[in-house]
Order: sequence, then structure tokens, then C-alpha cells
Amino acid sequence: MTSEIKWQKSSKSTGGEQCLELADVSGEILVRESDDPNVILTTTPTKLRTLIQDIKAGKYDHLI
Repeated sequence: MTSEIKWQKSSKSTGGEQCLELADVSGEILVRESDDPNVILTTTPTKLRTLIQDIKAGKYDHLI
């Protein structure tokens, strides 16, 4: 299944193997790490957008 999916990395990716890759499959967003491509998370565009906004707003800074 994953070989048929068009995965995308950020344009800011340096080409290393520790990048997040995203794919849109039938309206669902798939997320994986390039160094472990067999583990795939599934989410919706709305939930991913909310997560990114929360990260930018610093809501998870206390975790790092």
C-alpha cells in the first residue's frame, strides 16, 4: 500500500532520514517518519491543522 502513495516532505527538509512525510489519501492525511516508514499515523486535515496551530502557539513547549 505505501509504495502507491505519493509521500511529501517539507520543502525545508535537508534530505536526511529524520523527516516527517505526509500524504493525502482519499481525504485522510497519513503521517510517517522517513526513518521508520512502516509506522503510519492517520488523521484528518482539520485535526492536523489544529495540531500545527497549537505547536506554533507553543501549547506543547512544556513537553520538550
